[in-house]
Amino acid sequence: MPDKDELFYKKKSVYDILNEDELVKADAYCEEYKAFLNSAKTERESVAEAIRLASGCGFLPYKRGMELSAGTKTFLSAGGKALILAVIGKEPLSAGVNIAAAHIDAPRIDLKQVPLYEDSEMAFFKTHYYGGIKKYQWVAQPLALHGVVIKKDGSAVNIVIGEDPTDPVFMITDLLPHLGKDQEKKTLGEAFTGENLNILIGSRPTGEEKDENRFKHTIMQILNDKYGIIEEDFISAEIEAVPAMNARDIGFDRSMIGAYAHDDRSCAFAALRAIMDIGVPARTAICILADKEEVGSDGVSGMQSAMFEGFMEDLCSAGSVKLRDCFSSSFCLSVDVCNAYDPNFADVSEKLNSAKLGCGMSLCKFTGARGKSGSSDASAEVVAMLRQVFAEKGVVWQMAELGKVDQGGGGTIAKFMANRNIDTIDAGVPVLSMHAPYEIVAKVDCYMTNRGIAAIYGRE
Repeated sequence: MPDKDELFYKKKSVYDILNEDELVKADAYCEEYKAFLNSAKTERESVAEAIRLASGCGFLPYKRGMELSAGTKTFLSAGGKALILAVIGKEPLSAGVNIAAAHIDAPRIDLKQVPLYEDSEMAFFKTHYYGGIKKYQWVAQPLALHGVVIKKDGSAVNIVIGEDPTDPVFMITDLLPHLGKDQEKKTLGEAFTGENLNILIGSRPTGEEKDENRFKHTIMQILNDKYGIIEEDFISAEIEAVPAMNARDIGFDRSMIGAYAHDDRSCAFAALRAIMDIGVPARTAICILADKEEVGSDGVSGMQSAMFEGFMEDLCSAGSVKLRDCFSSSFCLSVDVCNAYDPNFADVSEKLNSAKLGCGMSLCKFTGARGKSGSSDASAEVVAMLRQVFAEKGVVWQMAELGKVDQGGGGTIAKFMANRNIDTIDAGVPVLSMHAPYEIVAKVDCYMTNRGIAAIYGRE
């Protein structure tokens, strides 16, 4: 007869399971992850860094008609904003593929297409926020500008200002508490509006007092001298304001990482690292780093586009396999973060079914909102398969749910993969302060997520 420990389910701390050698590996893995975060603050930078790392591991750009044999490593970029990597397996594609699909976009502040203006002897950029943010968290914070400007002649100018210690940074101003009596009476949504998230960028004029647009002139002169751009070039630019802060260890024990965009680059890096580390798998391994998840996965670089089908159709055609046969035999981990239980905000979570920081990779059978709306809701058979695979590979995992039933909810790309007739479940890293400019994760959870993805890539 099984004892009590076998009869009961209990989340366990990774620290109570791993030996010291494994914890050293976890720390080393997280140093690589922090370096990735510091190099990849936008989706374009994430793709560029992923290609750089993968190329060093033998991945080659995909070309239609290229030879695809067991062990071939290849990648396809979608306009530099999304990426698919593949390692061809020993089995035919009719046996299906093992997929880890993450997203590399993150909540942020975008510049409007005509952003530059001056008011009261100061210069500002107008903005339009991207994704689900709490607007008040972005005011009075040092910001860096990252992006690309495509000039009228088609040439591209990359911009990164605010990351080097000698660079200036930028800020959205806030009201001083001495004059904040009326502001404090408003809801957070009323007190901080999207149209007022204007970034302060200068206060020094050029020319004579009688001249117009003297403060705009200063800014445009600086940008033209350094980048060769004019104001009209903003119309064909993608420039993002992101926190001007690098990834840092959190806590006296250095057990956590604070950084911008753990959602979802903690999972994106885990998937990337896992596919770079595998040898020749039995089933073909696919890593997807998608864009646009935070705004619905639409667009040519989002998971609702034909990007993935097109790539897989090419691979299947080379092996004389029907795409639908490949998809119906495939499995996908939608690797995305979930919220970690926060005792400071205990009333929004149901403790029994919430992920805990430091208890390993989270599995979310469903996401969505309220009555599981907008969720693919993985089958019991899929969950059982993962339990078996993770047990065999020593992956520490835990079940999770996104808050109390009627509290709110959220979605991932899982439903878009499931709509392709691919068995899919959400899994990833638990996060504190999700969607804030600076989020927190546990190092051991990041490591276990990488281990979990590697176990799926090795699944036959």
